Amino acid sequence: MNSWNNIYDTFNPVAFHIFSIPVHWYGMMYVLALLTALGIAKYFIKKDKLDFKPNEIDAYFIYVEIGVILGARLGYILFYDTQTLYYLSHPWQIFNPFANGEFVGIRGMSYHGAVIGFVIGSYLFSRKYKVSFGMIMDLIAVSIPLAFVFGRIGNFLNQELVGRETDVSWGILVDGVLRHPSQLYEAFLEGILVFVVVYSYRKYKKFSGELALVYAFSYGIFRAIAEIWRAPDVQIGYICCDAMTLGQGISLGMSVLSAVLWVYFYNKSNSKI
Repeated sequence: MNSWNNIYDTFNPVAFHIFSIPVHWYGMMYVLALLTALGIAKYFIKKDKLDFKPNEIDAYFIYVEIGVILGARLGYILFYDTQTLYYLSHPWQIFNPFANGEFVGIRGMSYHGAVIGFVIGSYLFSRKYKVSFGMIMDLIAVSIPLAFVFGRIGNFLNQELVGRETDVSWGILVDGVLRHPSQLYEAFLEGILVFVVVYSYRKYKKFSGELALVYAFSYGIFRAIAEIWRAPDVQIGYICCDAMTLGQGISLGMSVLSAVLWVYFYNKSNSKI
């Protein structure tokens, strides 16, 4: 075994401490993801001459960041956590970063919950600032994927969402078991490849909001593929045929829903011609 296979034995997921509070690489990667998405969005606003006032994009990211955090946490509790009823009856514990008096951070976030929170935050922003909801969704569809790469790298550095058992030479030892570095597969499939699909489709866009549907469809497909190598959540296991994970099921449902919406809005846009 080389140093790559044993990286978790030597790598510290805590980057540094501020007084006694640990700052994880995971959190730093997510901050970097947010800043990257913001930078890309500002680039496309300028490049495509979108109708955004200078201060609106910064205000928008506050809306969506709140929506994403709330949605991701609540989504995890509803979809994945085994203590759903406890949290619903003790809602003040949902964002409690302490366990037994020790600071452990807020653990357990769901991507699909984050998407729901993001859409709600975007809609509320569009209503308040009188900005086209479809334009916002198209902008974010091309801004998020590359930023998402940093999120998956954060998962890898935090030693979470590990892969299934394997014997490939590039596998990572996790508690003595060689596993796929599935987080990095996801960074490539759900980040880089989704960006290539959405960016390439821009010149074919036929209606406002279409890029968001292309993003949702392609993300769902690539996420389902990536989870072929990702271990299921231990508290849930496989949901079908000892092969399909809950993440795959939700992602494929996301693709189907986006395809249905695409057909609806495509026909609606053609009827106006």
